[in-house]
Amino acid sequence: MTYRGQAYHGWQSQPDGRTVQDALEGALSTFAAAPIVTVCAGRTDAGVHGLNQVVHFDTAIERDAYSWVRGTNRYLPRDIAVQWCRGVDGGFHARNSARGRRYRYLVLESPVRPALEDGLAGWVFRPLDGEAMRAAAAHWIGEHDFSSFRSADCQSPTPVKTLRAIAIERRGAYWCFDFDASAFLHHMVRNLMGCLIAVGSGRREPGWAAEVLAARDRDAAAPTFAPDGLYFVGPYYDARWAIPPHTPAMDWLP
Repeated sequence: MTYRGQAYHGWQSQPDGRTVQDALEGALSTFAAAPIVTVCAGRTDAGVHGLNQVVHFDTAIERDAYSWVRGTNRYLPRDIAVQWCRGVDGGFHARNSARGRRYRYLVLESPVRPALEDGLAGWVFRPLDGEAMRAAAAHWIGEHDFSSFRSADCQSPTPVKTLRAIAIERRGAYWCFDFDASAFLHHMVRNLMGCLIAVGSGRREPGWAAEVLAARDRDAAAPTFAPDGLYFVGPYYDARWAIPPHTPAMDWLP
């Protein structure tokens, strides 16, 4: 499924009902005429967007895949849409079966703030140095304790994660930051982004990224960057599950 995150208090269900999970479960339950509870591949924060969020649920109700997609979308708001559906056996779990997850952060470098991209891209008015940011990011690749980039509200049982790749590329006025990891801590990508922007704008040297990582202390890192330009690109799984790795929304970003 895909969604714009601006109007929602994140993925995870909350008492006020203003979350992506609440909207999806309401639509599914209405279409199926029975309560349905979902599990997602990666919980996103308030304001964060989803390009290929994978969700599973258990039900005895039988519908063909096309009907689940069209029927559920009928009851969803315009900024959330199911993209595909397929049946899997009981061994599949949207979160636990994932081998990794990917995020992209889109940043506009411009002297003036964005208008059309408001809520859909981060913004910096200072020029960014790509080589400096890539040098900083290299210190984080591998398995590490990422406590310095962890929110106080994080529910992960361990701060140790494997960051497999960070790709940084400029495309016109935009910078694309792609993150690939085994899993991410709460606010981890936004906290990594805060440090990369500090380095890219010349306020810190690339070697500072290694010091922040070694400190294992959130106070050592830069402030959390805005959620506006953060997209959950989606999880990836073993081929045997035949889970689609791509949605049309993924072609929309630069």
